[in-house]
Amino acid sequence: MDEALTRERFEHALEHHRPEFGAFFLARFLGLRVSYGDQTCRVDLPTADYLYNPQGSLHGGVIAIAMDVSMGHLNHRFLRTGVTLEMKTQYLRPVTGPCWCEARFLKTGRRIVFSESKLYDEADRLCAVASATWLLLPEGADAAAAPTTTEPDGP
Repeated sequence: MDEALTRERFEHALEHHRPEFGAFFLARFLGLRVSYGDQTCRVDLPTADYLYNPQGSLHGGVIAIAMDVSMGHLNHRFLRTGVTLEMKTQYLRPVTGPCWCEARFLKTGRRIVFSESKLYDEADRLCAVASATWLLLPEGADAAAAPTTTEPDGP
């Protein structure tokens, strides 16, 4: 593993993160670059060996993070902040180098949004597909305002 690169990315993320879209710690640590099109959000993900699984390809959890970020930023940019209610990810081929994903809306409602993200490798081959259901938060609310599930008090 390239320890110098890993430390450099970690230190950069630690120094430059902010609690906001595009600048939160994990996005900085992974080196995500976010851009927007016409009702789309693209996330570019440079890869590094510390993000790979033991089989030598990009870890599925890292792929899922990039796809989740693409859909979350799509909501935030074109609607408002939302939280992921559920997400399904299908892995179609291993990723061994830089990749990118693009999110788009499937259906938007007043509070519930359905979206998808497709991830491609540097040869533009489809590598993963994710679909998700999002709950849009009230204007001005943050994720801490999202509804929570509580356990019953007992018998």
